[in-house]
Amino acid sequence: MIDRHIKILKAIIRSFTDTAIPVGSKFLVEKYEIEVSPATIRNDMAILEKEGFITQPYTSAGRIPTSQGYRFFVDQFLKTQKAKIKMQEYFEEQKELYFEERAKEKVYDAVGILSRVIPNISFASMPGKKRTFYLGLANMLKQPEFSNNLAETTKIIEVLEDEFFEKLTELDLDNTIKIYIGEENIIPQIQSCSLIATKYKTKGYEGIIGILGPMRMDYAYNHIALEYAAEMIRE
Repeated sequence: MIDRHIKILKAIIRSFTDTAIPVGSKFLVEKYEIEVSPATIRNDMAILEKEGFITQPYTSAGRIPTSQGYRFFVDQFLKTQKAKIKMQEYFEEQKELYFEERAKEKVYDAVGILSRVIPNISFASMPGKKRTFYLGLANMLKQPEFSNNLAETTKIIEVLEDEFFEKLTELDLDNTIKIYIGEENIIPQIQSCSLIATKYKTKGYEGIIGILGPMRMDYAYNHIALEYAAEMIRE
């Protein structure tokens, strides 16, 4: 098989693989810049068809590869370095996205369960994102400290929506659980609250998970609840 015939066969296989549409000579000239006339390509396609590499599915259609054409392509080009590099890049990209999604799912689940067992706000920073996910705001705002105090309620909501992630990254955290009570809390707007937090690692990602609530919270209960939630993510 001459080089031009190989180029045409490869182009037909690649185009048909992408589109499932029979390939015509004019399309090959325009798409793959084969530097001969459409008439020459039609002659070459007739030769490839006669040799069993391509076929015409119906009258006036373009050509599609046969099993023999695919076999030639597989035997000759399956392990090309270009294909390997392309797939390696794509595979690593998709692997990263897959692990990120899996990590997010674990964080969502942990925060969701934590919000069911505590009457406060449960939160976590999200893998791959510079933001926090939180649940339980309505429960916390039912607490006496906030239900009749619009100013404090507004401060909490503003912090959660605007700068919570940045403030969390300033905390000196590790995989142990730290408790910041009232003024120990480094976020000035919500020093009427206490913050319990710890770091997590999962699927190559690091983040923070924790609880935000009034100073009169049940610290022992919340501490244990956060331990369980953090372990869910780390598994």
